[in-house]
Amino acid sequence: MRENDENLWRNRFVAMNLLRIGATIVVLLALALWQSDLFVEGGSILGLPIALAALALSFAGPKYLARRWRRPDGL
Repeated sequence: MRENDENLWRNRFVAMNLLRIGATIVVLLALALWQSDLFVEGGSILGLPIALAALALSFAGPKYLARRWRRPDGL
């Protein structure tokens, strides 16, 4: 039972960090979309809201996951 708990918490830790890393990558790509010619000639204003949404997700996502996992009904 102890090993199962350790695996559960390790997987949750990995999930939280993958969420942070993924959101950070999306922020960087969205900033590149907004400010450079990497994806669209002249940049695109759509990069700004995408970057802001991903930035909010990188901060709020791990808190949401922790709150969800803390509930008494399990996962």
